[in-house]
Amino acid sequence: MSDQEVSTLQSTADPGSAKIIYILYLVAIVVGITGLIGVIMAYVNKNEAPDWLQSHYRYQIRTFWIGLLFNLIGVLTMMIMIGWLIILFTLVWLIIRCVKGMKSLEKGEPVPNPESWMFG
Repeated sequence: MSDQEVSTLQSTADPGSAKIIYILYLVAIVVGITGLIGVIMAYVNKNEAPDWLQSHYRYQIRTFWIGLLFNLIGVLTMMIMIGWLIILFTLVWLIIRCVKGMKSLEKGEPVPNPESWMFG
């Protein structure tokens, strides 16, 4: 398949739902339930998307579960004060991951490393 054909296929794929999921994750900072809605949407859409878009859904799913783990660790360690730092780190981590993901999405590119625990 030529680069032009690949470019045509990428442009016909609708990245709209992936963008909505990134936005839902950012809104989850204030309204927590939107993160759950976002991960459900990612699971529903991941199998029918082209490969480059599947990398975004995989990245979003991992963002949800890793973020949940980080927050759980933060809550469990709040008594020894380090929990607040972990939760703050998780907040910054989430924002960076969503912004980087949206930048790749706008360019029509896959996430460089969707399996990453840090920033992709």
